[in-house]
Amino acid sequence: MELLPTIWFVAIAVLWTGYLFLEGFDLGVGMLMKLFARNNTDRRVLLNTIGPVWDGNEVWLLTAAGATFAAFPLWYASLFSALYLPLLCVLVALIFRAVAFEYRGKVDTERWRTTWDWAIAVGSFLAAFGIGAALALTTTGLPLDANGDRSGGPFAWFSGYALLGGFGVVAFAVVHALAFLALKTDGEVRLRARRWFVRLVPVAVLPMLAWMVAVQFLSGKAWTWVIVVAGVASVVLAWQWARNGSEGRAFAAIGAFVVCATASIFGAAFPVVIPSTMDPAFSLTISNASSSDYTLGLMSIVAAVGLPLVIAYQAWTYWVFRRRVSSAHIPEAHGFLPAIAAKVLVAKENTSPSNPGA
Repeated sequence: MELLPTIWFVAIAVLWTGYLFLEGFDLGVGMLMKLFARNNTDRRVLLNTIGPVWDGNEVWLLTAAGATFAAFPLWYASLFSALYLPLLCVLVALIFRAVAFEYRGKVDTERWRTTWDWAIAVGSFLAAFGIGAALALTTTGLPLDANGDRSGGPFAWFSGYALLGGFGVVAFAVVHALAFLALKTDGEVRLRARRWFVRLVPVAVLPMLAWMVAVQFLSGKAWTWVIVVAGVASVVLAWQWARNGSEGRAFAAIGAFVVCATASIFGAAFPVVIPSTMDPAFSLTISNASSSDYTLGLMSIVAAVGLPLVIAYQAWTYWVFRRRVSSAHIPEAHGFLPAIAAKVLVAKENTSPSNPGA
């Protein structure tokens, strides 16, 4: 087996793992804006837990997609062209979600906040579902012909595996967010998050677990089955530690579950990057989908320098904003007046006849 393509296959799997771990609770918190928070104060607490880190978490998505484009251009071309519509929806959802984070607090009215709350919640759901569906299909198969092109219409990708992967990531994101909120907040939100995590985690992990098992039956190996068992053990530990109030351990354990999930899924699929459901001979592998050794070698040098710096900076960010957030830290809501509007008002006041200084 070729060394550099194998290294970059593992690297891309690691990048997707990092994305699902970090952006998992991030997207989950977004969905919980409407599923969990009871009032505006709760929602502002939720937003403040991810406010300093959400955009940094999305870097993992960009890096995973960029690494796929550079290291395995045929993998990138076949996947992104076959899933053009769902990935376009993911892009639009992420844009609306990012805009909502910035715009939500600009006007102090219930209608304004509710509109952007729904943008955050729906955007988070669509992004999580679309990413999950894409990852499920790249590990279970797409209708690719001998040229690596999609066969069929724009919805030829839609299948039970797409639904399984989509709902698997959505459900995981929700419970991962509950574990994160129990670790990152204080007061009533913390207690309620821990309580709901204990209730939901045994059920919420089932779609992703089913995806893991399905891939094992398709192309699993002995060692990937062992990782599946380790993933189940991680969920049991997370549930038990959450019941005992060990929130940090519970968060780490549910994070270990997604690490086991991606390791078992990508490990079982290796060396195939996209199986063809039309004919196994049309499948894309690390050998026939990769860039040249020169490109992969140059990428390895750049990654060896840049990736540790990115990880160090993001770890520093989490350390700086490590303290818990509670409703006591939330100031009173107030409207936001754009700078240009403020200048107009000041000018009017200065020229008003009732102004003695005019």
